[in-house]
Amino acid sequence: MPALCRDCLHPFETGSRCPACRSPRVLSHPELFSLSIAHMDCDAFYASVEKREDPSLADKPVIIGGRHRGVVSTACYVARIRGVRSAMPMFQALKLCPDAVVLKPRMSLYAEVSKQIRTMMEELTPAVQPLSLDEAFLDLSGTQRLHGAPPAVMLARLVRRMKDELGLTGSIGLSHNKFLAKVASDLDKPRGFRVIGKAETPDFLRDQPVRLIWGIGPASQEALDRAGIRTFADLLRWDRTALHARFGSMGERLWHLARGEDHRRVSAHEPVKSISSETTFDADTADPDILDGHIWRMAEKTADRAKARGLAGRVVTLKVKKADHAIITRRLSLREPAQLADTIYRTARGLYEQVAGEGPFRLLGCGISQLVPETEVSAAGDLLDPGARQRGEAERAADRIRARFGPDAIVKGRALR
Repeated sequence: MPALCRDCLHPFETGSRCPACRSPRVLSHPELFSLSIAHMDCDAFYASVEKREDPSLADKPVIIGGRHRGVVSTACYVARIRGVRSAMPMFQALKLCPDAVVLKPRMSLYAEVSKQIRTMMEELTPAVQPLSLDEAFLDLSGTQRLHGAPPAVMLARLVRRMKDELGLTGSIGLSHNKFLAKVASDLDKPRGFRVIGKAETPDFLRDQPVRLIWGIGPASQEALDRAGIRTFADLLRWDRTALHARFGSMGERLWHLARGEDHRRVSAHEPVKSISSETTFDADTADPDILDGHIWRMAEKTADRAKARGLAGRVVTLKVKKADHAIITRRLSLREPAQLADTIYRTARGLYEQVAGEGPFRLLGCGISQLVPETEVSAAGDLLDPGARQRGEAERAADRIRARFGPDAIVKGRALR
């Protein structure tokens, strides 16, 4: 049976240890060197970057997110052992792990590290489809002649390079389509490498819960439960017409996935529809100065993400959640696409004036949509705002200072409110 040492990358026949370096980190599978669709997911990405930046955090439980009424964005594996999970309310996470170090997200830093990882992936194949800053699909079909090694070897080399050069780890799922590649990467974390071959797909899926399907949320799970569908075996008992009649287009997708079929291609040009950032407050507030500071910070985070992706937006959106959880959104189309925090902030601030009387608020966010390449942003700036170009040049200069000396090297006064 084909085997690969994940430490020295030596390929060999089946054995419990690598014959070259004696490492026990051996990956064996009958289809190991014939599969080419992969999913790579960084391990606790935001928290891992923070631990790399501050080695004193190495053995501590680290949670990225807002305190008290915020939610967990990422938790390191030390915190996960205590039961902390992404999207968990922060007060609940701190009950489970009261000694956790809670850090606010630094999206510009994470975006920069993500770009470094993306560059490494694109050196293996042009078919890289990012799903977020910390995960992506890769199609390495036809790359063996170029690299002189099968995809499995190149993927193992990728995660080793991430560890050596960036101090970060990732988990790999390798299979014959995107659905199973993502399932595989989730099965073996952290520092995992899981393979699901064609021959084993029916047996592997049969007893698995349908919640393995990416995109099955609580509402979909409840609908499936009402239909008596909890496992893939349950799903296989439904014929195609009945599934479509019961669940519409989702039923068609479920019929194919029940059989391990996924014909979606890995697309390097999958469009990003919007970029946004939001925060939940520790206490409801209608204080205009406090809210103004938050609007700036959300605009700055949105701008950092847009700059990292080389995008700008033609529409700015403001989102607020009232004390009774009612959500209000306001949008404005711009004369020119926006990428700068200054433009996003000024637009979102004007939108806030439309809803200020609805407070107090418990959540605030802003974002951009109708995205275009940053090359469509006019170098002349907004001709109806003579100061826009000068403010833009100042922001670009501040970006360069932060990139060199850290995110806190230069901070606007309104961000301190």
